Amino acid sequence: MNTTLKTLRQQNTITKPVCVSGFGYWSGQDITIEFRPADVDRGITFVRESDGALQRIPARVEYREDVPRRTNLRRHSTNVDMVEHVVAALAGLQIDNCEVHCNNVEMPGCDGSSHEFVKALTNAGIQAQDASRQALIVERVVRLGDSECWIEAKPLSNAANASVMILEYRLDYGQASVIPKQTCRLEVNPSSFVAELSQARTFILEHEAAALQKAGLGQRATTNDLIVFGEDGPIDTSLRYSNECARHKTLDMVGDLALGGIDLIGEFTAYRTGHRLNSELVRALLEDHNIRSELLNCA
Repeated sequence: MNTTLKTLRQQNTITKPVCVSGFGYWSGQDITIEFRPADVDRGITFVRESDGALQRIPARVEYREDVPRRTNLRRHSTNVDMVEHVVAALAGLQIDNCEVHCNNVEMPGCDGSSHEFVKALTNAGIQAQDASRQALIVERVVRLGDSECWIEAKPLSNAANASVMILEYRLDYGQASVIPKQTCRLEVNPSSFVAELSQARTFILEHEAAALQKAGLGQRATTNDLIVFGEDGPIDTSLRYSNECARHKTLDMVGDLALGGIDLIGEFTAYRTGHRLNSELVRALLEDHNIRSELLNCA
């Protein structure tokens, strides 16, 4: 067994099915997803009906599509879109085995955070299972990107005495931006995820939103559905936290890093990154530690 893999806790699933409904930000189409319990070592799997059959897409980095501003997954001819907030909710609550049945392609946007998914999963109940969950212990620095945009994983300074994931996101849109420079740093566990990250909403600049709608995207989304920054700040809403944007980027990190299918123990720092570079770090970590994700339990 690779010495960088350890078992630190039991696997978990949910006790009963539970649904969340809404519409997709990009497509505007209505969707209902149903979270269902899954057996040990099954991992998180999205399930869609396609051509009269159920198609399964594991939430693993090898199925990620390279698309802007979101995390999509594709296996064969079936895809699911904007899954990062759903996966973040599951990973943040340490729910390792779960099927997410979808009656459409894009996940519900809800309020742009993971809050509705967390509420539903908490109401369903979380159940420990009779199997251990593996964790990858980061043993050396792995860094991707350049001076303008980078992400790094490094060992914990007190690795001998701690088995935690620490995330730090440094957001910087430049001095002229209406969004101020800000940082979020958090030791992530179910309690801290729910309290500090789960309600942090996605955000966009007003001119970016206008360009997307001009291109035919996001026609149904309004300033009531996510944070839109105009020249004077958020439009039609108030920030839930002074650093809500950095917190949301950290929430995205939780979802993207979970695509490794394994707990990650170490310190992860990101500067101006997005979904692509977050996911590339997962690939690099698995390769650097000689781990094939399809061979992992819960992968």
